[in-house]
Amino acid sequence: MSPLTTNDLKRIFQKLDMNGDDQVSLEELSWLLERIGVQFSQTELESFVGKPSLNLDEFLFFYESISKHSGNNEDEYNEKDQDEVEVEVEEIIIDIVKVFKVFDQNDDRFISCEELQRVLIRLGLMVENSDRDCKSMINAFDANFDGKLDFEEFKSMMLHTSS
Repeated sequence: MSPLTTNDLKRIFQKLDMNGDDQVSLEELSWLLERIGVQFSQTELESFVGKPSLNLDEFLFFYESISKHSGNNEDEYNEKDQDEVEVEVEEIIIDIVKVFKVFDQNDDRFISCEELQRVLIRLGLMVENSDRDCKSMINAFDANFDGKLDFEEFKSMMLHTSS
């Protein structure tokens, strides 16, 4: 899986804009963040965004800010002590566990092609009847070639795509 493209983000924005006003409210944004396992309190989200809703350009900027914030910037880590880095790593792993649970819809501790496809369709990142894309995404990180991702394979995929 590669990072989200501008077109992917535009489709997500359109799906989130449930009332069609070309704005994504904090409630709509919060709903998405919860679905992908990112936790913000309403106060934190309001403080971070600074307004009650976002237009498309602001939404794209928000995604870019979140992506940069969670990326691995060596200069940033050089300034931090070991305890801070360990806490950040723990938080990233906790977030990956939450995201894994979103994809593992039947709780069998694996992500199948069907589960991956359902979540990507729900997020507007994929159209129905394109399971070939899901198979190739899974195969790229399926270390034991069983056709599905266990948590370690999923974690490898998530850490690979964020770097």
